Amino acid sequence: MLEEGRIYLGTSRKPDDAINKPEYMELKYANRHGLVTGATGTGKTVSMQILCEGFSNAGVPVFCADVKGDVSGLGAMGEMKDFLKKRAETIGFDDYEMQEFPVIFWDLFGEKGHPVRATVSEMGPLLLSRLMDLNDTQEGVLNIAFKLADDEGMLLLDMKDLRALLTSMGERAKEIASTYGLVSTASIGAIQRQLLVLEQQGGEHFFGEPALAITDLMRTTRDGRGAINILASDKIISSPRVYATFLLWLMSELFEELPEVGDPEKPKLVFFFDEAHLLFDEAPKALTDKVEQVVKLIRSKGVGVYFVTQNPIDIPEEVLAQLGNRVQHALRAYTPREQKAVKTAADTFRPNPDFDTGDVITNLGVGEALVSTLQAKGAPSIVERTLIRPPSSRMGPLTDAERKALIDMSPVGAQYNKAVDRESAFEVLQKRAEEAAKREEEQREREEREQQEVTQSRQADYDHRNPWANPWGEPASPRAPYRKKSTQRTTSRRSNRQTVTEAAIKSLTRTVANQLGRALVRGILGGLKRGF
Repeated sequence: MLEEGRIYLGTSRKPDDAINKPEYMELKYANRHGLVTGATGTGKTVSMQILCEGFSNAGVPVFCADVKGDVSGLGAMGEMKDFLKKRAETIGFDDYEMQEFPVIFWDLFGEKGHPVRATVSEMGPLLLSRLMDLNDTQEGVLNIAFKLADDEGMLLLDMKDLRALLTSMGERAKEIASTYGLVSTASIGAIQRQLLVLEQQGGEHFFGEPALAITDLMRTTRDGRGAINILASDKIISSPRVYATFLLWLMSELFEELPEVGDPEKPKLVFFFDEAHLLFDEAPKALTDKVEQVVKLIRSKGVGVYFVTQNPIDIPEEVLAQLGNRVQHALRAYTPREQKAVKTAADTFRPNPDFDTGDVITNLGVGEALVSTLQAKGAPSIVERTLIRPPSSRMGPLTDAERKALIDMSPVGAQYNKAVDRESAFEVLQKRAEEAAKREEEQREREEREQQEVTQSRQADYDHRNPWANPWGEPASPRAPYRKKSTQRTTSRRSNRQTVTEAAIKSLTRTVANQLGRALVRGILGGLKRGF
């Protein structure tokens, strides 16, 4: 039943309940993406679980989100129960045995796994605007902030860096407007308020260093199995915008960093996006277009993206058209929207003359699905009504003690468990402010000395010209200097005049900043490419 180069999904049957044939997903076409859909409680999580198991045994690393905590069971050996044994016998799964899999746990909050971090620069203005729900004007100001940081060689690593940069922009608004465009204090204030909201939603845990290295998601064990990276999402799902933006960022990082490999014999990595509708809810068209572009192009990097959601209509048609491997669990059709979802699902399959796809979708049992995968030359197979195979790992979550034991023995714990805070925009701007304050203090003291010298000189000249004004030789009482207004103007002009040396230094600074800005390269979603 298990075969090299293929993942066994289950066994299809004909309308008279006669067993038909085993259904497989070809590893060669697994990087052409997929879709797992179905109503709540119909078996989507189990389908995702057996796909993860199949990819891992084939040596393909996996990344998946664990929204309900059930997927963590991949790290423990399953228990042979009567209903699992019966399903295996029914479908003729003679090779069925229990097994645990190599898992690495991640968590944005660092509670149920290793902390997952990204820098603000890597996130980029487009995704960050989506994360903070900014309007077009505010997004424009945020783009200026990133451009300014690039040009001046400032790293934006965490939220305090971005907050410090926005404050600096408000103080330099007139200077920035002449080069980058108008920056209103109202827009800056709105962005800062959204930063506060994001911080309250847990955003401060996500931004920082050490940033997640994509290569650490692509590990294999000594026996050749792919690591299954599980993101604990039961807490972050309460902040759906943070959840969706993080997974989209991760997908874009995979696209930007991995080399082109064409069509490999098996994927380099498979990415499961659970609750995929959160990615597209209220998403602007510009962002949806970028997602479509990434999904189209990331296949050539050897990455397969699998969306897991309730209804196929949750996925835009342009993206849906790119998903070649389909597992469709039961849908209900009580409302017009649900009826539309059933029709959409049925229309995306290659028809089977033995049954009406639309009717079958509404009558599937738990653990049963319509399956169509890419076969020879990438053509979709005829849709088959399939009994999904039982998982070999545990159906249900790990205990806290079991999870902790796996986290303690993880190969990446030493690298990510401790946060790092190196010099970045916050420290640079703080140093600039201190230097500016020091220069102002020195300038004020110099002006006071010059003013005092002028006063003393004029007083001495007055005393010399009027010897009887102070016959006792005592210092004269201070007198207002002659032509006071004229003196002040002269002093002011002298203090503000730019010397040749100062002009040369400023010119050199601008040149270096511009060259550095040109060296910085941003990716398809605006994130800063690593290595710069």
